[in-house]
Amino acid sequence: MRIIILGAGQVGGTLAGHLSGEANDITVIDSNADRLRNLQERFDIRTICGSASLPQVLSQAGAHDADMLVAVTSSDEINMIACQVGLSLFAIPNRIARVREPGYLQNQEKLFNRDAVPVDVLISPETLVTQGIIRLLEYPGALQVLDFAEGRLQLIVLKVRFGGALVGQTLATLHQHIPDAEARIMAVYRQERALDPDPDTVIEAGDEVFVLAVKDAVQAVMAELQRLEPPYRRILIAGGGNIGARLAAQVEQHYQVKVIEQRRVRCEHLSPLLPGSIILHGNASDRDLLIEEGVGRTDVFLALTNDDEANIMSSMLAKKLGARTVITLINNPAYIDLVQGGLIDIALSPQQSTLSGLLSHVRRGDMAAVHTLRRGAAEVLEVVVHGDPSNSRVVGKSIARLSLPEGTRVGALLRNDEVMLADSQAVIEDGDHLILFLADKTAVRQVEKLFQVGLGYL
Repeated sequence: MRIIILGAGQVGGTLAGHLSGEANDITVIDSNADRLRNLQERFDIRTICGSASLPQVLSQAGAHDADMLVAVTSSDEINMIACQVGLSLFAIPNRIARVREPGYLQNQEKLFNRDAVPVDVLISPETLVTQGIIRLLEYPGALQVLDFAEGRLQLIVLKVRFGGALVGQTLATLHQHIPDAEARIMAVYRQERALDPDPDTVIEAGDEVFVLAVKDAVQAVMAELQRLEPPYRRILIAGGGNIGARLAAQVEQHYQVKVIEQRRVRCEHLSPLLPGSIILHGNASDRDLLIEEGVGRTDVFLALTNDDEANIMSSMLAKKLGARTVITLINNPAYIDLVQGGLIDIALSPQQSTLSGLLSHVRRGDMAAVHTLRRGAAEVLEVVVHGDPSNSRVVGKSIARLSLPEGTRVGALLRNDEVMLADSQAVIEDGDHLILFLADKTAVRQVEKLFQVGLGYL
């Protein structure tokens, strides 16, 4: 597939790295020559230095033959114009744009269509991060929560803690304790090493466990792996920017919400928009302010400003002052491994959220959902099956007979709105959705080939 990526920042660069190793022809356009040079040294890609939306630059990048345009520069306007140029002048069939400005997003149905701004897929990092946080608030103790099958299935990432019923027990014990729970352990990581999650695997405190379960079974499974925490009630948000304001608006009817914002003008803007929240003017790293606002009784402290260092410092302070759970937004990937698991409970990466949102539209085949895990080393896919036994490598075969790469597992099957945990003898049919966990992201190309249909499919 010939793909032009506009923007060599963290999202564009990471996407180029993911796709360059999967037999794609990748060209990256950016006005920063140093960024492009760095990418070209690391990946087998082509780079062009120039303004991403200019027709002559896109032409130089091979826009006439491109299959897809992915516009992820830091400018919403450049991304939007590039999609217009890509369609009008080069007839690029698939156009994806990252757009952040709430004013554009509030009118997206009227604004983003073939008769206006021709963006096929709109990616909003703020929306993706906010949705991820809301899922975390629903399940105290979870490190990550991902939706599949339109929310009927969820993948929960948990750190096993002392006090969980499964600590020191084999995985087979899970179904003995909760025999009716529709759940499956997809992966177990111990000290950064993946274990084969067979029924005899013994769970230890500190293990990172990936559980796929129907929504109604999630709480029961979590209770087996760690002591079930009481629901969250009090939330303190540091930062009233796009993400903080969006989150507060969506949760203020269900939680007691306070927002700390350093800019007075922004506080005055937020106050009428968030009638169910308390808006505080101040610095989230002000120890006296945090104590005065009861951070020690706070269930969740969320640091959501655009400044990584400020987020980290305020989060560490909040944790030391007694906040129960601390969730921190971090843009620099190098910081995430340094801070998560210490005083900071969960580090969120907007880049990883955006990348997951992009991959479901960029992957070959029909992907209903793609999520990157463990900082991009693993993936979980919701693949839609098409074809019949004459033109498909999977239709008509049982799950046990699939030629899956090593470390790849089928967790569940969705058929006609019915969710079924994967049975090795289940026979795959046209239209099925399969949830696959890939312990090694490099196996993606093999999986894509396996699920592609032959030329006879119409």
